[in-house]
Parts: sequence; structure tokens; C-alpha cells
Amino acid sequence: MARQVLIVDDEETLREALGTYLELEGYSVKTASNAEEALRQDISEFDILLLDIMMDGISGIELASKLKADENTAHIPIIFLTAKDSDDDMVAGLNLGADDYICKPYSVKNVIARIEAVLRRTADTVSPVTAKREITCDRDSLSCHINGKPLKLPRKEFEILSLLLENPGRVFTREELVRKIWPENVIVVDRAVDVHIARLRGKIAPYGKNIISRSGYGYGWQD
Repeated sequence: MARQVLIVDDEETLREALGTYLELEGYSVKTASNAEEALRQDISEFDILLLDIMMDGISGIELASKLKADENTAHIPIIFLTAKDSDDDMVAGLNLGADDYICKPYSVKNVIARIEAVLRRTADTVSPVTAKREITCDRDSLSCHINGKPLKLPRKEFEILSLLLENPGRVFTREELVRKIWPENVIVVDRAVDVHIARLRGKIAPYGKNIISRSGYGYGWQD
């Protein structure tokens, strides 16, 4: 599965050029022209973030602070790409938990090398035990366990997690999830599925990333 990268930069030329090179290297890339646009995406699905610091509205530093404060995104490595090169900026970014800091103008080859180094380094901190073996849902006893500890879930979240775990690799459309999880004769909007998924990802952290999303389609479980 291709590594997923989000580039947030208000310079369109740099943003698109870097994205093109990363795609040629086998990465799956999405871009945003500012922090507000980035926050409208499901950031938890990305493997690494490339953030510009100086942007109108929410700065890259502020965006990183928001993401590191959210348990759903705190684990995602961040590399700052910025024209600012003072020691204060570097220290501020690294103190937030950023994994690297690259000043513009930069070599695309250098950026790719730094991305690969960060991904290797952060991968070393992840348990080799797969998430599915660490998370179980028993429909008979209506119980879930994560890392051997009981996990209390509301009924709908339990049913969603059970369905995804029972069908690893399959992506369910929102309409399919509504039919399977809400079989009662009630009106359920697609947004309700998104809300339940978001809550579920938070409760099963650090395995929230195993619930994958396909933009405009739905959700699935990836070991």
C-alpha cells in the first residue's frame, strides 16, 4: 500500500511540483493550499505531513500544534518546509514534535530522502504485532479488547468495528454501512457514519489509522 502524504503549502508551483515528484516515487499525495483546507480532510489517514510555516490564516506552527494535541493525529510525523531559517523557528517547530525541518529553496531529492528517513525512524517505534491481533470483537459476548484490555463501545461503534475487523481489506461504502449498522427503518445521513468513525478512531488509538478511508466512498480495515 502506497504511503500517503499531505503537502500543505500556499505556493502552488512548489506544492504541485513536489507532489508530482513524490507520486513518481510511488507515494500517494494530496495537497492543500492552507491549514484550513487541510483540516477539512481526514488527516488521520496520512503517513506523513509536509507543512509550510508561513501561510495566511492558521500558520504551519499552529496547525502542527492542533494536530499534536489530537490523539487521532498526534502520531503522524511532520516535516516543515519553509523559507524561514532562523534558529527560533527551527526550535519552535521541533519543540512541537516535528520530525524534521527543511528550508526553501530545497532539492526535491533531498526532501524525498528526508521523508524516507523519517518514515524509517518512526516505523521503528511501532510494535511489530499487527493491529488486528491486538483488537478483538466478540459478537457473542458483545465485548471488545484492545491490547488485552476491555474496551467499552456504544452499540453502533461496536457493530462498525466488528464488521470492519471481520472483513479486512474490504472498503464499505457509507450506504452499505448505513444498511448494515442501522437496519431499523430510520433516516440516517452519511455524516453520521463519519462521526461514528471519527469517535471510534480516537477510542482505538494508536490503531485508528487501521481504519482507512477512501475519499467519496467509504471505510475499511487495513492490517
